[in-house]
Amino acid sequence: MAKTMGIILIIVGAVMLVWTGFSFTRKEKVVDIGPVEISADKKEQVNWPPYVGGVILVAGIVLLIIPRRR
Repeated sequence: MAKTMGIILIIVGAVMLVWTGFSFTRKEKVVDIGPVEISADKKEQVNWPPYVGGVILVAGIVLLIIPRRR
């Protein structure tokens, strides 16, 4: 189980180091008066610092290297 989590963390950490964020568009109501509804597209940005990916990558490597006690 620890080895599987380690591999997953390594993959996620590497992806987070390369890809530091993403953006998406959502519709937002601007005016809503009875049957009249006006909406606008609003662009949202989600970013994370690259060191977060590095920390996750190191945690995955530690899970792979350190043997579990039985």
